[in-house]
Amino acid sequence: MDDNNMENFDDGFDLSAPDNVRGTLKRLWTSVSDQHRRLAVVLISVIFYTVLSIAAPLYSAYIVDLLWAKIQAAFQDGTAFSISWDSGGKDLLFLLLLYLAAGAFYLLQSFLMASFAENLSLRLRNEISQKLSRLPLSFFDQNKPGAVLSRITNDLDKMSEAFQTGVLKLFTAAGMIAGSLIMMFRFSILLTIIFLIFMGLSLLVTGWVSARTLQHALTRQQCVSDVTSLVEENYSGRTIIKSFNLEQDSSGRMHRATQDLADASRKADFMINSINPLIRLINRGGQILIAVFGGNMLLNGTLTVGTFQAFFQYVNQSAEPLTELAFMINSMQSSLASLERVYRLLDEPEMIPDTKVPDHIEQAEGAVEFRHVRFGYTPENTLMKDVSFKADPGQKIAVVGSTGAGKTTLINLLMRFYEISGGDILLDGKNIQDLTRANLRNCFGMVLQDTWLFEGTIEENIAYSRPGASHEEIVAAAKAARADFFIRTLPHGYQTVLSNDAENISVGQRQLLTIARVFLRDPAVLILDEATSSVDTRTEIEIVRAMGRLMKNRTSFVIAHRLSTIIDADLILVMQDGTIIEQGTHKSLLAAGGAYAELYNSQFA
Repeated sequence: MDDNNMENFDDGFDLSAPDNVRGTLKRLWTSVSDQHRRLAVVLISVIFYTVLSIAAPLYSAYIVDLLWAKIQAAFQDGTAFSISWDSGGKDLLFLLLLYLAAGAFYLLQSFLMASFAENLSLRLRNEISQKLSRLPLSFFDQNKPGAVLSRITNDLDKMSEAFQTGVLKLFTAAGMIAGSLIMMFRFSILLTIIFLIFMGLSLLVTGWVSARTLQHALTRQQCVSDVTSLVEENYSGRTIIKSFNLEQDSSGRMHRATQDLADASRKADFMINSINPLIRLINRGGQILIAVFGGNMLLNGTLTVGTFQAFFQYVNQSAEPLTELAFMINSMQSSLASLERVYRLLDEPEMIPDTKVPDHIEQAEGAVEFRHVRFGYTPENTLMKDVSFKADPGQKIAVVGSTGAGKTTLINLLMRFYEISGGDILLDGKNIQDLTRANLRNCFGMVLQDTWLFEGTIEENIAYSRPGASHEEIVAAAKAARADFFIRTLPHGYQTVLSNDAENISVGQRQLLTIARVFLRDPAVLILDEATSSVDTRTEIEIVRAMGRLMKNRTSFVIAHRLSTIIDADLILVMQDGTIIEQGTHKSLLAAGGAYAELYNSQFA
């Protein structure tokens, strides 16, 4: 992934505009191809809603003038004022129907748009879920988990919220403002100019406040990030903090961070909450001035009572959308930027597809061979230049070397977590490039130094390597891994539910469960990455014995830092800077007096 892409996955607070609005909208239109009819109905509904909302005040002006004339006539004649069906009744009913129809179209478009946004969000989440399974390991190495999760949660939520309400508000606001201004100019140019002057002042104030609100919002978000980081740090490092008696220092840092957050939140909330009263104050000033001039025109007979009240309806219909227009545009820009980042994730380069006509290994024997393998994380930086070795079925292959020598990379290439740049890797004489990844990885079992257990029962965690295994098979695997005894001492045995991060059992016990998981899989090739590093010496001895039985007649690759665990290996690969600098047995390498002998003697001097 290039540097630009990596910047796009920064997990900071983002209010940016999209880089390519037209391209994003075009792709969005393609993404919702099955909902084009729904959008057409929404658009028609918006048009009818806008037309009816503009027509209602105009018709109300006619009704008010009609009723006002009848009231004056009744007052002059000294008769009681009354409304009959023919003299105002049917007109009032028609006005009521106009408002009801406008309300019905508003409900229809809101319902359809809400479903549209949720369907789009569901589709994109499913696409991301499938995409993540097709991404290479290099993508996850180069991007923080929080940044990727932000695309799935924050960006999609922001997009969904904006499309549920923002699009409708934007369309209806544009139509309402245009229609209302046309009708207002028709009634009175002077009053409309007064209205526009105050609206212009409102927009200037809105822009000024919005810019400062954004600054305070960014500051608050950074403070939130700082507090979150401190909480995570203090929680995960609580043992170290207590051991060095730094509780007061930790508490002080947290207090300062939360105080900064409170100060930033107070400023941001003040700006956010002050904008509406301030804008309303300006609008009310304009309405008072309109009322004064309009009242004078009413007394002079230039305006009728119905026109006067209708004008104020148009003022209310256009003033609020006009002041919200800047916020709606910013919201839509932000949502499009979020959608653009989601699409950018979906466009990330995927793993090389499996060959269309794959080879297949039904039951692997475990012969592994590297032939002049080359590899680099980037084309410019080659890590492995010429790695060759051969492992026969049933052999124990140890991989040793200093940190960063390329031991784990060697295993990742064997599992096709990364694709080689040159050469060949063979399993039972077949090029692993000609196998499907699923078929290849079914031949392997891995026990990593970092244990991974999910929230569920112990039995479910062991059975993860072979879904559908019987309880008896799971127990047998646990016994082989020397885990059965401690499992049975737990309150619920194999049905004990592991909590978050499996903290209700020890680190060593977690490792035993991952080893039991591999016993249950019963693979042809084993990969052990310092599998006994987290257990005590006595447990290590038992596990080594169990591993000896498990590794019998199976090829095993052991990444080891403690050389005492691999002195019986059939082949030891000594790696340095991504290259195998020595290979042989323990005795032959000691006799050679090279890098392995120096490393061994440094541990047992």
